[in-house]
Amino acid sequence: MMVRLSRIQLALFFILLCPVNIIGLWWAVGSPLVMDPNSICRKAKRLAGKQAELCQTQPEIVSEVAKGARLGVRECQYQFRYRRWNCTSHNKYFGKILQQDIRETAFVYAITAAGVTHAVTQACSMGDLLQCGCEATRNRAPPRPPSSSSSSSSTGDGVKWEWGGCGDDVEFGYEKSKQFMDAKRRRGKSDIRTLVDLHNNEAGRLAVKLYMRTECKCHGLSGSCTLRTCWKKMPHFREVGDRLLERFNGASKVMGGNDGKTLIPVGQNIKPPDKQDLIYSDESPDFCLANRKTGSLGTRGRICNSTAMDISGCDLLCCERGYREETVVFEENCLCRFHWCCVVQCKKCLVRKELSLCH
Repeated sequence: MMVRLSRIQLALFFILLCPVNIIGLWWAVGSPLVMDPNSICRKAKRLAGKQAELCQTQPEIVSEVAKGARLGVRECQYQFRYRRWNCTSHNKYFGKILQQDIRETAFVYAITAAGVTHAVTQACSMGDLLQCGCEATRNRAPPRPPSSSSSSSSTGDGVKWEWGGCGDDVEFGYEKSKQFMDAKRRRGKSDIRTLVDLHNNEAGRLAVKLYMRTECKCHGLSGSCTLRTCWKKMPHFREVGDRLLERFNGASKVMGGNDGKTLIPVGQNIKPPDKQDLIYSDESPDFCLANRKTGSLGTRGRICNSTAMDISGCDLLCCERGYREETVVFEENCLCRFHWCCVVQCKKCLVRKELSLCH
């Protein structure tokens, strides 16, 4: 264990020593789970100015930033669980993925920026941060009627409603994500990689910010709804991941413009990507075989679905190499009973399962 820990510390030293972005800091060591805010902030002098400022003045926010990164990792691994590249955080391979400007890297940047936005905003609503709290709604106009600017309104069914409760202050989470995620990009240089990374960071944040939902609670005697109190809440993070996966599937390939400050879509009759689209400049490898140069672990030994025709099917996941059937036996809880109060007792049953594994 001591040897493993020292390797992680050594990796952190080189990562912080080199001019890499903050996502490399969390991912390239193998997993952001080993990254705690103290590890980041002890080396704050090697971070970019705004990142160092956050570490020195608001370390509790850095803690939420790290939680957001972990949230992004878990969602990435869920969304890519049936794909040839399954969002592995293996340190020998993932660093190679980050060095390429491919679709998969675009998703990693976007989901991490979204995770940071979500986690910081959630911490504000939960009262875990002194710097923020519930969203201020005093000057916000109600959505119905659109022309109204008062703090309360009547809906079409005669029910009065007003802003209240504890709305999520997504603006605060958005700004902190932008401050920490974008700071290490080389803003003095207008290279295509910087423009692409900043664009995908923003796409991730907007996947949270632009999809706030309104929740309401009724007030009144005997179950009536004479007054409805409403507030804004963030989308569930699974919704954010689903939305970004759709953007991944429709990601746009771009190249740098002659002025060095713009990105141009590659191909004829292709509309320019908007702020919510994911973009990339290089084609992805096929990820069929292990290749340290490209960061591919290959798909040998992966579990596939022999009856599916989609990306989880054995034909696509195994890259037409074929697959083998294997029977595994494992224990699981069964015949569970609830005993008052309050214990659930289960028996252990042996379960046989047929698995299909890629050659």
